[in-house]
Amino acid sequence: MLHREDVSAALGRFERIPADRPDLKSAAVAVTLVEDAAGTAFLLTRRAATLRGHAGQWALPGGRADEGETPGETARRELFEELGLGLGPDAELGLLDDYATRSGYVITPVVLWAGAADDLVPNPAEVGELHRVPVSTIDIEPRFLTIPESDDPVIQLPLFGRFVHAPTGAVLYQFREVVLRGRTTRVAHLEQPVFAWR
Repeated sequence: MLHREDVSAALGRFERIPADRPDLKSAAVAVTLVEDAAGTAFLLTRRAATLRGHAGQWALPGGRADEGETPGETARRELFEELGLGLGPDAELGLLDDYATRSGYVITPVVLWAGAADDLVPNPAEVGELHRVPVSTIDIEPRFLTIPESDDPVIQLPLFGRFVHAPTGAVLYQFREVVLRGRTTRVAHLEQPVFAWR
């Protein structure tokens, strides 16, 4: 079982690197930790098939920041809009490194503690599937592929018998490294697959 205090302490020791990319739009995602009978889990969605961008892809709840929002405010607002889960600022445990996407965003991952989170109501306009994924599931080595379109490796994180790519795969990999392994591992250089560049 992963405890709130352990996650908070690990993030407190971690010196995050923000991305200095004023040319990109600001966004945030929520790494939302929940308490399950089987232990601590995180919330992972599959984007609705009807969405214009990145339909059907695995994603952490999140989206573009509104004017004047902090990353924590953006992540908590998006979590509420997508899953009906309202959390206050006291749920924020810390931030991971920014990740600049090929589609024009700088994503700030915000780690949140949601407790039992029993009353989740996925918004069908945005969420096709919702999963409570045991944190232990991502304590596994990812694959790194080379592609002709980039000098940087593409990350593939094994999950559900398939692979989760960056940015979600990169964020979850860094969470594993920082929180579960106590290692400062950077992921901003990890590449997205070509299908996610749009």
